[in-house]
Amino acid sequence: MGTVGRPVDVALTWAQALAWRARRHLLDPVGDDPADRVVARLGAVPAASDDAAELAVRVRQRTSEPGEVGRALAEGRLVRTYAFRGATHLLAPADGGAYLALRRAGRMWERASWRTSYRLEPDDWPDLRAVVREALADGPLTRSELGDAVAAHDRFAHLRPWFGDGTDTLLMPLTWFGDMCFAPAGDGRTAFQRVDTDPPWVEWPDLDAAGRHAVLAYLGTYGPATPDRVHYWLGEGLGAGRARLDRWLAELREDALVEVDVEGDVALVPREHADDLADTRPTDAVRLLPAFDQWVLGPGTADPRVVPAAHRGIVSRGAAVVTVGGVVAGTWRLTGDDVRVTWFDGADGPRGALAAEIERLGTVLGRDVRPVVER
Repeated sequence: MGTVGRPVDVALTWAQALAWRARRHLLDPVGDDPADRVVARLGAVPAASDDAAELAVRVRQRTSEPGEVGRALAEGRLVRTYAFRGATHLLAPADGGAYLALRRAGRMWERASWRTSYRLEPDDWPDLRAVVREALADGPLTRSELGDAVAAHDRFAHLRPWFGDGTDTLLMPLTWFGDMCFAPAGDGRTAFQRVDTDPPWVEWPDLDAAGRHAVLAYLGTYGPATPDRVHYWLGEGLGAGRARLDRWLAELREDALVEVDVEGDVALVPREHADDLADTRPTDAVRLLPAFDQWVLGPGTADPRVVPAAHRGIVSRGAAVVTVGGVVAGTWRLTGDDVRVTWFDGADGPRGALAAEIERLGTVLGRDVRPVVER
């Protein structure tokens, strides 16, 4: 198809593109993958809320059981850590290290504001990291316990206050380096554990290799995507830097990516998926997705192809969304046994498909629920 590095002879509509993306997201058709493979496909799943994270995974599974995400965390098949935009995410051990490599590429700890606030010079970080790894060698520690262990070293005693609740900034680079991650929730207290002692965890010491991997993974799930969407997720979201991303994109265009015309937009997709994309037909599938689902976060709520511009605000503030054909067409909320759906602009959505999707949601939630369409 086409010549290397040049636009291929494929013209698509965004309806086709979103249908292909929905298949890659395990949303149409819904997949059979276990929780860790769902997360690997999405790249990351927001994990600030355990319930939302589990729902984001389970709506992508034909059959699932409550607690599957927690079991995957306990078994080391998933890792919970700070990743995109400083938020907490679930990552797969095989490629989570690639995203963290991009995250630390910005070297935030070298900024003057960091050096002043924490009284740490860049040369102090290797020793601080070693202290943290040693403290966690015998098992997880709560935030307070880890702070005590670090403060036991005179050189770092002044850091003790930064291990209090709500003071996560200092801890983030320690997770970006892969020295630690969140331990599975136990008694409700935040705890950390070593990540580099878990056999499934893969380090990505070569930043360029990590960057190319991340770009291909993104376009393999969120493509076809314009370069600005790649910059949004991997540049603004991780801090990889515009120049690096442009270089990785240019290198991958040589043999791994192709360009397609999507209603006049030049978009990118991995070459291995180009034929499948070209053969994809639009979908009218209805899906109920939790707040801050990767379907909208991956391309960004500013992408009008996914989130109509007039309704960006409510989606960005955390409304659970209803999609039709991949486009956000309304919101939903659970009130008792009622799934209350509000279609945008007073539209009357597809009733039969909505009823079937709400019945599927009830199966995931393990309860009988009924649709209530609000105006």
